[in-house]
Parts: sequence; structure tokens; C-alpha cells
Amino acid sequence: MNHTVDMRVRLGSLELRNPVVTASGTFASGREYAGFVELERLGAIVTKGVSLHPWAGNASPRIAETASGMLNSIGLQNPGVEAFCASDLVWLATRDVPVIVNISGHSVAEYVAVAERLEAEAVVSALEVNISCPNVDEGGMAFGTSRSAAAEVTRAVRSATRKPLIVKLTPNVTDITEIARAVEAEGADGVSLINTLLGMAIDTDTFHPKLARAVGGLSGPAVKPVAVRMVWQVASAVSIPVIGMGGIATAEDAVEFMLAGATAVAVGTANFVDPTATMRITEGLEAFCLKRGIGRVAELTGAVRL
Repeated sequence: MNHTVDMRVRLGSLELRNPVVTASGTFASGREYAGFVELERLGAIVTKGVSLHPWAGNASPRIAETASGMLNSIGLQNPGVEAFCASDLVWLATRDVPVIVNISGHSVAEYVAVAERLEAEAVVSALEVNISCPNVDEGGMAFGTSRSAAAEVTRAVRSATRKPLIVKLTPNVTDITEIARAVEAEGADGVSLINTLLGMAIDTDTFHPKLARAVGGLSGPAVKPVAVRMVWQVASAVSIPVIGMGGIATAEDAVEFMLAGATAVAVGTANFVDPTATMRITEGLEAFCLKRGIGRVAELTGAVRL
């Protein structure tokens, strides 16, 4: 039986010390969690979405708890790329952990401008192109639901950066493999999925929606079976690595995503419930492999027995 596990995985040219990363929008840039999490033990920090100009986000209320999950309608609130570089990136440069910056825009030109601004920042290990947020009126999911639009933004950002490029996909489509193939063909080095499912909750006392925008993104354990299915479908359809996410709360959840074909996994909503969730899942994933004599965690990827 093996007494050590090689926890390293590769996302294209980017090597991670383990497969567990943070999901964008649930971990800010790591500063808020530094007192709870040994950041250097993470596979990578994936930052909250960064846009060219500051975004105010949506009106409140914009979070609502649901059965086995939560709805959010934050709306990609952020101070813009210049403020991000001057503050968060400076702080992240003091940490020994890969940094994947999630980028967003109202237009293809804005995505490109953010990518160009981040290209010279050595601390940025990779970019995650968010074409899947359901909580903004322009950009976001509008790019992710169209094969041609997804291809266009991927092609444009690919031309603007040499850094590893990951495209974050929306589940709110008829065939997610079609979008995955399109971004792969335009130079994506990996895909991440799933972003939140579009949902709604209504207050039965007031008869009003619980979110100011009425609808928002559903995340948490409730979406996990859908997410596992989509990861399996996409991993079977493309040759680039997949980062799987959607309701991961335990090490066994992470194993399930990897068996379905994920190379790495992102922990999101669980961070709100347990700030140490990423550490617990990383330790549990290693223990799982040790118990079964698995020498390399990468052996789990795609190992589902059909």
C-alpha cells in the first residue's frame, strides 16, 4: 500500500500542488480567508470576477437561502482591474499559491482589455474567462449560451494573452458539450463548469421574489448531480482539462467529480458554510487515495466504471 500520494495535477502548462481550488465569487481574493485557510496549501486561488471598469453589482436583496443551496444575484460587483492590480494582486504576490484571475466584461472588447492589462502581471498564473454569470444584463451568460459568441470571446482573449486560458461554462444551455468544443477549438487550455443554474424563490408572506432581480444563480449541494453529469459529458467531448464544480462540500464530492472526468475541482458555496472547507476537502482527498493505495490523485480523473 502506498504511504504517500502525489497530489499534483496539471491544467495545460500550469501545475497545481493539488486539485482543490476556490470557485470564483466565493473566496474574494483570499485575504478574507487567510485567517482560516493556509492559502499555500490550495491548488490555486481563483479570484472574484474582475472587469475593465468598476461594477456596482445588483440591488439588494441579492442572496437567498434555499433547500440544500443558495440563490445569489450579486452581479459581478468589483472595483475594476486597475484597483484589483493595485490592491489584491499586490497582496497575492506575497503568497506562494497560483493565482487564476476570473475576468468578465460587457463586450468582447472589454474582456480583451482586461486580459491585456493582466498579461504583464507575473503573479497571475492563468485567466478564467467568465461567459456564464446569470446575474448581469449584458455580457456574462449572454456569451456562454451561444456557440458563436463563446467562440468569439475565446478567440479574442486567446489573441491577447499567452497565459493559460480557462473558459467558465454555463449550465443554462441545451447542449454544454457544443459550447465546450467551440471554446476548445478557439484555443482554450481548459474549461470550468458548472456556473450557477438560473433559479427563483418567492416569499409567501409578501408575495415578492426573495431577490431584487427576481431570478439568480442557484448553487450548493442541490446542483451537484447536474454538475457531475455535465462534467462527465464535457470531459468525454473535449481533450482539454476540466475543472469541476457545483455543490462540492466533502472529499467524496471531489472524488465524484474527478471520477466523472475533472482534473481539478473548485469549492464554492461550501466556503460560506465552513471557511476551512478547502482544507478539509484537500486532506480528505489525500486520505481517500491513501486508503485505496492510489499513488497519484490524477489517476482518479475519468476513472468512472460504466
